[in-house]
Amino acid sequence: MNRKTNALLAALVAGTFASVSAASFAQTTSDAPMTHADKKAAKKQAEADKDAAVAQAKADKVKTESQSEANEAAADAKLKNAKKAQ
Repeated sequence: MNRKTNALLAALVAGTFASVSAASFAQTTSDAPMTHADKKAAKKQAEADKDAAVAQAKADKVKTESQSEANEAAADAKLKNAKKAQ
């Protein structure tokens, strides 16, 4: 393909993506006001997100501590082997 054909195809693909994303955005936005149920659901979702973040942080802490202990045990074993080799 020549350069003009490549540029034309690239513009066509870019235009297609732009129109698809605009259509998707138009479908997801609404002018309707939030109902009480929507507000309640949003509040519950925010609480669930917070709980998930806390749980993830705790899991990360445990993982880090476990990895630290494993590294310490490996260092002790390496030191022990080095002393045996002397």
